[in-house]
Amino acid sequence: MEIKDLLIFQSVARNGSISKAAEELCYVQSHVTARIKSLESHLQTQLFHRHSRGTTLNSEGKKLLAYTEKILFMLDNMTEAFQDSDSPSGTLEIGTVETVMKLPTILSAYHRNYPKVDLSLRTGVSEELIGQVLQCKLDGAFVTGFGKHPDMEQVEVFQEKLVLISDNQEADFNDLKNKPLLVFNSGCSYRERLVEWLRDEGVINPKVMEFGTLETILGSVISGLGISLIPQSTVNKLELMGAIQCHEIPPNYSNISTVFIRRADSYLTNTMEKFIETINEYKNNIHRPAIEPIFNVLSS
Repeated sequence: MEIKDLLIFQSVARNGSISKAAEELCYVQSHVTARIKSLESHLQTQLFHRHSRGTTLNSEGKKLLAYTEKILFMLDNMTEAFQDSDSPSGTLEIGTVETVMKLPTILSAYHRNYPKVDLSLRTGVSEELIGQVLQCKLDGAFVTGFGKHPDMEQVEVFQEKLVLISDNQEADFNDLKNKPLLVFNSGCSYRERLVEWLRDEGVINPKVMEFGTLETILGSVISGLGISLIPQSTVNKLELMGAIQCHEIPPNYSNISTVFIRRADSYLTNTMEKFIETINEYKNNIHRPAIEPIFNVLSS
């Protein structure tokens, strides 16, 4: 068995097609087919269900994919350990929830100091991002409401206060509790806090409406469609404009931390080390007057 066989196997598994894997790897299709058959012969088991639409991993294939990702992850770490330099370069894949409005300050400082690094940003809800870091699909991620995890290291970035937001129409606070909840997909820590608070307030099985972007949630709240739980810093301007109303909820539901997480067993490359240093520099300078970001990186 050769490492390139595992790379070919991973590509076929990811693409669900031998022809697509061959195109991705710049191999002829017959070579990919031969390497997969060789791998199956070596392991004495079939790895795929073959059908007219392509290939699908069977249970043995799924088992091998888990080992393959670990092996290739360790090989990448080994290469980085010997090729790292004092001048970071390459790609850094970072995930973030959409409501980290202060993220542009951190990213711009990092890019300014280390322009050779290609920063790739992916948004999602906290639960999804945590899973992608654990599966080595992301180098790290900014998430909210994260506790301790044996396989993770974390750096606290900042504390935030969540507020309940509604439209600008006068309404009794108790009436607001029965409005539809405008939230991100399941796995969002803000959504979990809102549902938990309402449950403790006696509101069971509230109507939930899911949205994909913060912009849509805010627009729907402004139009009077429902309520949401959002970091106060995200909606300060809308409140000052009179577009929405902010309502405080108890601190045990409203206080939340944003942290940066990474796998504890991954090699700390110079690229990642400098990124964490940038986060810490941001924390040390947070008391200084903030520069208004020229764009917003929006999820939870």
